[in-house]
Amino acid sequence: MTSATTAASPLRVLVIAGSDSSAGAGIQADIKTAEAFGCYAQTAVTAVTVQDTRRVYEVFALSPKLVADQIEACLGDIGADAIKIGMLGSAATIKAVAAVLSGVRIPIVLDPVMASTSGRAFLDDKAVAALKAELIPLAALVTPNIPEALRLTGKRGTEVAARALMAMGARAALIKGGHATGATVDDVLVWEGGVDTYAFPRLKTKHTHGTGCTLSTAIACGLAQGLPLPVAVGRAREYLQHALETAPGLGKGHGPLDHLPKMN
Repeated sequence: MTSATTAASPLRVLVIAGSDSSAGAGIQADIKTAEAFGCYAQTAVTAVTVQDTRRVYEVFALSPKLVADQIEACLGDIGADAIKIGMLGSAATIKAVAAVLSGVRIPIVLDPVMASTSGRAFLDDKAVAALKAELIPLAALVTPNIPEALRLTGKRGTEVAARALMAMGARAALIKGGHATGATVDDVLVWEGGVDTYAFPRLKTKHTHGTGCTLSTAIACGLAQGLPLPVAVGRAREYLQHALETAPGLGKGHGPLDHLPKMN
């Protein structure tokens, strides 16, 4: 389903996610991240949200068929070298996305977005069950934070939860440590080559809007570029740390990151 690129063509990342009107997360953050890595971003929009740095006010979900049609249009023409999946919103959309991606043989990075930074829930129990049954088995990498990993697996402990996700069919799992309380943020990658930990100083900042979206898209860019998984994760984590350190300080709540530095 992917079309060929020429030597001069940029590598292509397809993002399947929701729109964030404040542009700190969702497809807006994904596009900016992909551009920072020199990749061409396409989007299949799953929902339109009304949100700012303080909260999500409204969510308007697009029909599952429209989401699937967007994916097919992108893959059937421009093609993709990697796919990142973010906010999906419903069991029906999850099943539609899984159906259209079932025959795709390119890396899929699944960020199981269950709630916004401000706490708005995006997935009910039926949708979580569909995510586990339909999409996790298609993922080259799944990137939950600690609460998401617990809800998906019922397991405490990052490595234990990661292995439980791999038992569901994911080829690798990255458990993000931002919700822990230590002096460092420890992200743990479990993959076929073993266990890798990425530790970065915990920053005292409220400007964390879109961190999960940014990290998963940065990893997808690395996989599109042919980097080994641990290298793609490490480079993406360094990019995220810098984006946090240089956040522009916008908004009255959880502000956006700085997606501008070039990481080619």
